[in-house]
Amino acid sequence: IKAKQAAGKKVLISIGGQNGQVQLTTTAARDAFVSSVEKIIDTYGLDGLDIDFEGHSLSLDTNDTDFKNPTTPVIVNLISALKTLKAKYGAKFVLTMAPETFFVQNGYQYYGTGKWGGQDPRCGAYLPVIYALRDDLTLLHVQDYNSGPIMGLDNQYHSMGGADFHIAMTDMLLTGFPVAGDPNNVFPPLRPDQVAIGMPASTNAGNGYVAPSEVTKTLDCLTKKTSCGSYTTHGTWPDLRGLMTWSINWDRYSNWEFQKTFDGYFG
Repeated sequence: IKAKQAAGKKVLISIGGQNGQVQLTTTAARDAFVSSVEKIIDTYGLDGLDIDFEGHSLSLDTNDTDFKNPTTPVIVNLISALKTLKAKYGAKFVLTMAPETFFVQNGYQYYGTGKWGGQDPRCGAYLPVIYALRDDLTLLHVQDYNSGPIMGLDNQYHSMGGADFHIAMTDMLLTGFPVAGDPNNVFPPLRPDQVAIGMPASTNAGNGYVAPSEVTKTLDCLTKKTSCGSYTTHGTWPDLRGLMTWSINWDRYSNWEFQKTFDGYFG
């Protein structure tokens, strides 16, 4: 850890993952979470925290319909815990999140169980967390992989496998979108320096791998508005933060293809 930090890297603890269900159902659970994370950060001298809650960690209670004012305990307690940690460690504390598309962009169509019930309560469940911490969030890197088709701002479904999916999904974060189609309930855009695009490093790493040429098209479109294909973005963002990949180990397995593409693009 010290060697990485000496080389200018930030080292975070990442909590959650595919099999790591975390549900802060009570204030006691919240406080235990905060104290244990603090202890780990202090013991190892870490720079921050990555929230990688997946699966059933976050879901919205029935009648919790306003992402700006959530009432679901697991959501409220997580927001409170993250605000406490940020307050303790201050501006230097790196807070990142790696949600799945189902919990973020899918909120354009569906939020929680919906006005009439019956929807998956996990739809859009990260939106209140991202919104509440938008001023504290260092980086959001949504996982643009292992995803079903998601409706973009053009009201078309976009599927994994090419630049189009990354462009449409990222445009939503940088433009903002009405939650569950309600024009009076808009999720506001994030700053481009807060947004990175999550993608698999290789075909082995997850569904939704795209070739280096598609990665380049994605970045050209979002930062220069060239190579955009059929999707029309709502802006140009030269300050887009970059890319996130799962994972360094899979990239090594594939002869560092992702790293070479990334370094070649950004210099």
